[in-house]
Amino acid sequence: KKYLGVHLIIEFWKGKIIEEPKKIKQLLISAAKKAGSTPLKFVVHKFTPQGVTGVLLLAESHIAFHFWPEFNYMAIDIFTCGDKTMPQRALEYLKEELQPKKNKIITIIRGKL
Repeated sequence: KKYLGVHLIIEFWKGKIIEEPKKIKQLLISAAKKAGSTPLKFVVHKFTPQGVTGVLLLAESHIAFHFWPEFNYMAIDIFTCGDKTMPQRALEYLKEELQPKKNKIITIIRGKL
């Protein structure tokens, strides 16, 4: 590879919103494993009356998320490094599970050598 990592900036609109921390953890761990990444630690904060933010730390970087149920909007970052990770697989898994009606994806190549 001629770069250190891939960073996907993801916006989902009008999809399935999950606010239960345990379900979010399962979703993100599954996404990480689909990408060939190793989950390390999960941290989440649920806001009152609604909304969730958090991060799944990976040995290869992270998956961060922010859900705004009142706007039916999700912002997700998937950043992975290493020769064996495939962040696009995590993205495809999240699309299948969250079923957004509209999405926008920006791919950034990080640490170009």
